[in-house]
Amino acid sequence: VQLQASGGGLVQAGGSLRLSCAASGRTPSAYSMGWFRQAPGKEREFVAAISATGVNTDYTDSVKGRFFISRDNAENTVYLLMNGLKPEDTAIYFCAARPYYSPNNYRGDYHYWGQGTLVTVSS
Repeated sequence: VQLQASGGGLVQAGGSLRLSCAASGRTPSAYSMGWFRQAPGKEREFVAAISATGVNTDYTDSVKGRFFISRDNAENTVYLLMNGLKPEDTAIYFCAARPYYSPNNYRGDYHYWGQGTLVTVSS
């Protein structure tokens, strides 16, 4: 599975962005998808995940109620809508895929990764 993330940019605090992750290759709609982020000088951390059917979603506590993950399997695309952005959300955002769903979202469990898209939130 190949992943291409897009949609990052510069936004003021309180603003919104929607990230997209286009998947291609072998049946991408069969994969659970996740978004991770990596801020400067920090480790890559889990943000949100969605199961292959879209029934199950998970979020890290710091984004609950602000970020929403969704997918369109007909378009092989996963989205991350980010509302109420804060300066601490500034990071490179990566989409990732794995062939099963689990409520545990460890970075090492994801097999495929996109190249990342930069989100910068100004105060």
